[in-house]
Amino acid sequence: MDYAHVGILVLSLFLFCYIIIGSIDYGAGFFTLHAKITHQDKRINHLIARYLNPVWEVTNVFFVFFFVGIVGFFPDTAKYMGTVLLVPASISLILLSFRGGFYAFENYGPDTKLPWLALYGIAGLFIPASLSVAFTVSEGGYIHEYAHHIDLDWTELFLSPFSWAVVFLAVLTVLYISAGFLTYYAAKAEDWKAYKLVRYWFIFWGPPMIAMSLFVLLTLRIQNHTHFMTAVQDYWWMFALSLVCFVIAMLLVLFKVAHGFAFIMVILQVFFAFLGYGLSKIPYILYPYVSIEHGAANGSMALALIIAFIAGFLLLLPSLLFLMRLFIFDKGYVKGKK
Repeated sequence: MDYAHVGILVLSLFLFCYIIIGSIDYGAGFFTLHAKITHQDKRINHLIARYLNPVWEVTNVFFVFFFVGIVGFFPDTAKYMGTVLLVPASISLILLSFRGGFYAFENYGPDTKLPWLALYGIAGLFIPASLSVAFTVSEGGYIHEYAHHIDLDWTELFLSPFSWAVVFLAVLTVLYISAGFLTYYAAKAEDWKAYKLVRYWFIFWGPPMIAMSLFVLLTLRIQNHTHFMTAVQDYWWMFALSLVCFVIAMLLVLFKVAHGFAFIMVILQVFFAFLGYGLSKIPYILYPYVSIEHGAANGSMALALIIAFIAGFLLLLPSLLFLMRLFIFDKGYVKGKK
């Protein structure tokens, strides 16, 4: 395994961690708004606040590492993606600023205003939707390279079934993962009023997420037939394992048992789907312009980045686990006694 393959492995770890942690955060924001509008905020918002208060500042660290790493390891991604994704990336940054502003008003202001809460909740869905454009564009067919410039075919992007399928899958996955964690968290806190509500959300969002996953796979056949064939012929078993984990998680929550194990199944479900998608896409990062073999940085640069990012991961992950042990998984804190 050369430096480029090690680099993409390290970056994938950062991206996967961001998908899980970010989904919990973004989904919780939408659920907070939903509960406020439906007058159920007294049942659930205290539970969400106990989770978000200690960890919201570190959520995007994983994404920053991934973004810096992808440009460092594969400089050509900046050439192609930097221009064409300027609009969706700018939207994501603006929405992240809104969320940061909400946290400031929430923690230091006298009251939570509905307009700020609305921005916070809606941003939780629009951020993953805008970021998902990068996955869509990476499948090829949307970028056109000319002699002196690179263009993104916005008409093709907006009219593409695959593009919209990825957007909706990103939103549904966020809601599903977040509801899965909050179900476990409510059960651990023995907060049965909140548990009843978040358990309903988890059961409600699970089947649409699976259906949209299948639709993404079907539309991928049209968008990138080579990637589709590799996925279904060589890595079908990973997607099958992902489906098995989904069924186990659903059954455990339906029978109201082993909620911690159920959320582990949710993580494994996302992991197997993520791994199957990533491995079936190799060697391309941006089809057909950037590949692992031809778009990577030189050996010494790649080695330095690998060392730095592994060191960062070994520092960041234990710190996050310590933070969760100190607050999130502390029995007194979870039950609101601290």
